[in-house]
Amino acid sequence: MKEVKKMMKEFKAPSLVLQYLLAGCCLLASGYLLAALNLPFNLTSALKERQSVRSPTACTEIVKPKATLSRSQLARLLTVPERSSRRNVQQIVKEPYCRLPNVSIRAGAKTEREIHPLAFDPQTSLVVLYEGETYVGYGFKRP
Repeated sequence: MKEVKKMMKEFKAPSLVLQYLLAGCCLLASGYLLAALNLPFNLTSALKERQSVRSPTACTEIVKPKATLSRSQLARLLTVPERSSRRNVQQIVKEPYCRLPNVSIRAGAKTEREIHPLAFDPQTSLVVLYEGETYVGYGFKRP
């Protein structure tokens, strides 16, 4: 009986080695799957890459670098009703500082956005929204 107990103790060591071997194989297999599926191994660098993707509030095109909007222009723009002609609004605000990437606010419609920095408050910009040739509204943007 003592010999059997002694043999069982001897078999425990190889079973432990077998467990480590199995765990190592699982880690290798999961690493292979991550590589095959092109998933990132380094999550911090993957997060930085995602954050460096262009922001929807970054200009895609600088139109007129020194463009500003005066108080009187802003006051006139605020009297223009939504759904007016784009041309009417552009006669008031003139050329924008820059254009933002198009977004989809309503289903099936692309909304174009233009930035007009305020001459009297350099930290604030007016964002004018258009859908095609139609003025659809405005908003204010602060950094």
